[in-house]
Amino acid sequence: MKKLIQTLKNIWSIDELREKITLTLLLLLVYRFGAHIVIPGIDPNKIEAAAKSTQNNGLLGLFDAFAGGAFSQAGIFALGVMPYISASIFMQLMTVLVPQLQKIQKEGKSGQIKINQWTRYLTVVVTAFQAVAYISLLESQSYRAALIDTYQPYFYVSTIFVLTAGSLFVMWLGEKIQDKGLGNGISIIIMIGILSRLPQAVIQEFQSKMVKGGNGLLIFLIEIAAFIFINMALVMLVQGVRKVPVIYAKQLVGNKQVGGARQFLPLKVNAAGVMPIIFAQAIMFLPTLVSFTNLDKGGAIARIFGDHTNVWYMVIYGVMTIAFTFLYTALIFNPKEMSEDLKRNNGFIPGVQPGQPTADYIGSIMDRITFPGAVALALAGILPGFAQMLGVQQSFSYFFGGTSLLIMVAVILDTLQQIETHLLMRQYDGLMSGNARIQGRTYSGSRV
Repeated sequence: MKKLIQTLKNIWSIDELREKITLTLLLLLVYRFGAHIVIPGIDPNKIEAAAKSTQNNGLLGLFDAFAGGAFSQAGIFALGVMPYISASIFMQLMTVLVPQLQKIQKEGKSGQIKINQWTRYLTVVVTAFQAVAYISLLESQSYRAALIDTYQPYFYVSTIFVLTAGSLFVMWLGEKIQDKGLGNGISIIIMIGILSRLPQAVIQEFQSKMVKGGNGLLIFLIEIAAFIFINMALVMLVQGVRKVPVIYAKQLVGNKQVGGARQFLPLKVNAAGVMPIIFAQAIMFLPTLVSFTNLDKGGAIARIFGDHTNVWYMVIYGVMTIAFTFLYTALIFNPKEMSEDLKRNNGFIPGVQPGQPTADYIGSIMDRITFPGAVALALAGILPGFAQMLGVQQSFSYFFGGTSLLIMVAVILDTLQQIETHLLMRQYDGLMSGNARIQGRTYSGSRV
C-alpha cells in the first residue's frame, strides 16, 4: 500500500502527466454528459421502457455498450464511435488489399495523415447511412410511444444531422485525447462507455442474489472471484508473446562499433485483438433478421442465433471466432515484410537463412501460436453464455468475457503502459517491479 501511494504521488508530481490525466478526465466528462442528452423529437420521460428492449439485444446490445447506453436511450451520441470504427476497419483492410494505398501508408507521417483524412470523410458517409437505419429503429414499435407527434415533420432530417454531428464530435474528442491526453482516445471512450454499465450490473446481481438469503451472498462472492480470475486470464492472453531470438550483425559507424546485440522479436499470441469477436458477433446477428420475415415461422433460427446460452450458438460462434482470428491475423501480419526489415537492419534469426526462409520460419511460428490464441479468444467469447446458464444476471454476464471485457482489459493495460513509460523516463519506479513490464494493445480505430 505504501508503494502504491508513493507511485500515485510520483504520477501526480510529473507536470506533463498530470496535465494529460486532467485533460483526459475533462473530455471524458463531456462525453458522458452528452451521452445523456436525448435527440430532439423524443420524450425523455418515455424512453426508458423502449430502452429495455434494446440493451441486451444481440448486436444492438454491443452497439449500446460501445455508446455507453446512449444507443438505447436515443442520445445525441447514440452512434458513438461505431461509424469511425467501421470506416477505420475498411481503410485498414484496403491498405492491405490495394497496392496504391500500401504505397501511401509507407510514405510515413504524410501518408498516415492522408489515410486519416480519408477515414474521416468515410466516417461522415457511414454515419449518415447508420443514422438512417437508427431512425428506422426509433420509428419501430418499441420506440414509437416516445416520439413527439408535433415534431414529426422535422424529425427525419434533424436526427440525421444531430447523429452525424454527434459521432463526429465523439471522434474529435477521441483525437484530442490521443494528441494531448493520456492513452488512445477512441479506446478510452469505448472503455468508459462499457465501464459505465458495470456498477449497475453488479448492484443488480447483488440484489438478485440477496433474495436467496445467506447462500445468495456466498454465490455472489464466488461470482466476483470468478470475474477476477477471468480478468487475470485475459491479461495473460493480451500480453502473451512468443519471443523469437534475433542477432544484429556488428557494424562500424565512424569510429564506433554498433550492433552485435542479441534481442527478441515479440510475436503476440493474440495478434488479431478483439476484431474476430466483433466480426463473429456481426455475422451471428444477421440470421436473426429472418425473424422479421415469414421464413422463420417456428422461430427456430431466432432461438439459436438470438440466445447466447444455446449450445448451437456457442459452437457456431466459437468456430467463427477461430476462423476470423486466422483470417484477420493473415491480413494484418506480414512475415515477408518483417523478414525484409530484419535483413535491411542486418538482423537474422540464429540458424535461419535471411530472406524467404526467415519469412517462412516466422510464419510457421505465428501459425502455431495463433491456434491456442484463437481457441482462448473463442472461449472468452462464449463465457458470458456459460455465466448466464449458471444463474448470473444477463447484464452482469456480459462482463464475464466477450468483447466488453477484452476491450476493457486491453485499454487499461495500454493506458498503464503509457503511465509507466512516463515514470521510467523520469527515473521513477514503474508500476511493475523487477523486469516485468506492462504490454498494452491500443485501439487505433480498428484494433484493440
